[in-house]
Amino acid sequence: MLRRTFLAAAGCAVLTRPSSAQSKMMRIIVAFAPGGPVDSVARVVADQLGKELGRTVIVENKPGANGAIGAQEVMKSPPDGGTIWITSVGAAAINPSLYDKLAYDMTRDFAPVSVVVNNVEVLVINTNDKAKDAAEFVANAGLSKETPMASSGVGSIPHLAIEQLSDATGVSFLHIPYKGAAPALSDVMGGQVAGFFGDVPGLLGHVRGGRLRAVGVAAPTRHPALPDVKTFEEQGLKGIDTNNWYALFVSSKTSPDPVETLNRGVRAALTNPDVKAKLSAMGAEPAPSTPAELAAILKRDTEKWSALIKAKGIKGE
Repeated sequence: MLRRTFLAAAGCAVLTRPSSAQSKMMRIIVAFAPGGPVDSVARVVADQLGKELGRTVIVENKPGANGAIGAQEVMKSPPDGGTIWITSVGAAAINPSLYDKLAYDMTRDFAPVSVVVNNVEVLVINTNDKAKDAAEFVANAGLSKETPMASSGVGSIPHLAIEQLSDATGVSFLHIPYKGAAPALSDVMGGQVAGFFGDVPGLLGHVRGGRLRAVGVAAPTRHPALPDVKTFEEQGLKGIDTNNWYALFVSSKTSPDPVETLNRGVRAALTNPDVKAKLSAMGAEPAPSTPAELAAILKRDTEKWSALIKAKGIKGE
């Protein structure tokens, strides 16, 4: 009797033990330093994704070379769906037009998995600025010879948003590129520059804390975290529409089954109430998609930003 009981228990253990593929550790590669918006989103998603897939999911930061180091880490890893790249629109849809030579090709080297979140840009200004909204800010800038606007770097989404604003209004702004958002924001708060476009997650704390004032949302609709801030279109300023989405990609050599499994896991994670609440509290908007939908978004935004970069003669540094 004891022997039969032992064998039955052992049989159950064999049946319920996860396969080696399921138990294998997964990595989400973040192409940015720890503590930033992309890193924060990745860590929120990683925990729930691990639960959905029954695997351990860790986040690894591989910053540098405008996302190329993170991209190459995924490219050289086994194409089994165990290494995923989370990146913003910059490395995926902007870099190909910004640089003559890249160490990766989005179409050749990567397969789309899912959009993770949408991050629209919001224009923030110094709290001492008398402009009550973006329309008045632009009108005042039109009366000035040079209104300095900060960005987080040449060819960044904040820079391209400034170019969109200039094209939409006919007002020329003096673009001041910084090495990252933090020093740019410091100078906006200090009054050295007039304004800055940035992702809502990176600015929400400053706006709510009264250190910056949000005057316009670069999206078709208002942002749920900033319901009182009008869109540019509501203010009569058309053509300013940015979305610094974050999305997941794997090596293009990965077979369809792991991609589909990952997609189902990501979509389940992003619809989890706790995950949705955490991301929304950060100012990010959960936006799960199919791989085909992400491929279409990537194609559309690559063409969109390529046209603007070429028209303005922008080159990466």
